[in-house]
Amino acid sequence: MALRPLRLSSRRTPPKFLFIGLLILVPICVIGSFIYGQKISYFFRPLWDNPPSPFEHLPHYYAENVSMDHLCRLHGWSLRSVPRRVFDAIIFSNELDLLEIRWRELHPYVTKFVILEANTTFTGIPKPLFFAANRDRFSFAEGKIVHSVFPGRIASYGSHEDPFVLESQQRGAMNGLIRRAGISSGDLLIMSDTDEIPSSHTVKLLQWCDEVPQVLHLELRHYMYSFEFPVDYSSWRATVHIYSPRTQYRHSRQTDLILSDAGWHCSFCFRHLREFVFKMTAYSHADRVKHKDFLKYSRIQKLICRGDDLFDMLPEEYTFQELIKKMGPITRSASAVHLPACLIENAEKFQFLLPGGCVRS
Repeated sequence: MALRPLRLSSRRTPPKFLFIGLLILVPICVIGSFIYGQKISYFFRPLWDNPPSPFEHLPHYYAENVSMDHLCRLHGWSLRSVPRRVFDAIIFSNELDLLEIRWRELHPYVTKFVILEANTTFTGIPKPLFFAANRDRFSFAEGKIVHSVFPGRIASYGSHEDPFVLESQQRGAMNGLIRRAGISSGDLLIMSDTDEIPSSHTVKLLQWCDEVPQVLHLELRHYMYSFEFPVDYSSWRATVHIYSPRTQYRHSRQTDLILSDAGWHCSFCFRHLREFVFKMTAYSHADRVKHKDFLKYSRIQKLICRGDDLFDMLPEEYTFQELIKKMGPITRSASAVHLPACLIENAEKFQFLLPGGCVRS
């Protein structure tokens, strides 16, 4: 018997089946866009967003036992007869461990530690005054501390207030507190967040040298979760200013000049898992918590030890080359060299910030 050739049906799909297919497909697309929309937008960011203008990087010279006169001249500056006074101004949330590391690193060179904490988070949630409750821990710096409380605003249920507004208001309130701390024209003012820590030799250089630019950004090496996970040198928001009456406290681009390799920025570097949850729901990017499972301790712990992103986000980059290069977990480092001295001197106390200490309590 001869085999008849196979004939493909030319009948069209009935409209009712197309309609049913659309009913299934559309919700899937909507749900997918809701869950992965942010990741998709970040992946295509190089197509729709342009990078900011590049910084002019100033070379940074330092080695132990080199005279300050020589270091100033290497930077094109001259040595002062007396050092500038230094004011370190931060707004504070709950980063007690990093605050201790910061203040011990800078204590020999800082005239006043100016610290402003709010009684609410940027998202309008009431919060304890963590510094005020733990002030005894910082008795080593007591004579230099100028502390105040910013009265935050509690968000009403169901409101959608912009957390960046409250953050901006708190930063603006720093101007009055800095003046009350006794700052004068010509003093050196550091503006940065608690976890953006200038190195002590950077501050010493800037307080002893003349002809330092009026405003200078600090390039900080960026770490995530601990000093075991170095990301890159992308942190630039910390600044130093030669103070004048026109100086305003900000956390944004203020000049094209940046001093290379000037310290450390340790993001989400907390001792306890509850502190991770607190920050994830408290800071200005709390909208990145897309699902309550994001706040599970077990999930957070797993991501910390893998060096993965807490918010399941792609890197925020302006080129596909950089984006692809940074996709996936952060590469671990076994180095604990060139870190804040307090961290090494108290390695047992701060083991969670050092290589091998990823498990949190």
